[in-house]
Amino acid sequence: MEEIFWPAIAAAATVFILGATSPGPSLAVVLRNTFDGGRKQGVACAVGHGLGFGIYAFAAVFGLIFILETSEQLYNILQIIGGILLVWFGYEIWKKPAISEDEKHDSHEGNQRKGFAEGFLIAFFNPKIGIFLLSVLSQILQPDFTSATKIAIAVLGMTIDGVWYTIVVLFLTQGPILGVLKRNSKIIDRITALVLWGFAALLAYELIL
Repeated sequence: MEEIFWPAIAAAATVFILGATSPGPSLAVVLRNTFDGGRKQGVACAVGHGLGFGIYAFAAVFGLIFILETSEQLYNILQIIGGILLVWFGYEIWKKPAISEDEKHDSHEGNQRKGFAEGFLIAFFNPKIGIFLLSVLSQILQPDFTSATKIAIAVLGMTIDGVWYTIVVLFLTQGPILGVLKRNSKIIDRITALVLWGFAALLAYELIL
């Protein structure tokens, strides 16, 4: 059995936790799916985001992310797609009618698929995640690290990301919290849409410069 370098695992875990808990468009999408479809859709969104994050984590630890570094065109294409998704999600949220406190959220497969897809897309079409991981993990990974260590780091990143957003969803759906959020759903929708559009505008500004 290959040796695992535990100090590197601990260092990577710290980075992943700090990255996952930083507010951003991903959090906004997870929150919206939770308000819109309840716990199951929110968790599905969290799992989808974790998978999208995990793809970048595996790519980073095995050096495949160099494609993004060497191909500015590919990086820009992913950024443009990500920006379009932010604008679209914001539009869908803005036009959605207010959720009544008594509204029942079903748990049919379609809602969960929608949540999973949005969570995955918002992560996968955000190449900054890959660049962030590459820049940080380059300070942690060493040439003599075993494959087991690299795989462990990548799986850890995917797990921490998915678990963090799942914890957020579970917290929001406990007790009276979700009811309070529902009563103010229209205000939250407007704020969420503006946040997503703000991130899209920043992305467009970066692309133009």
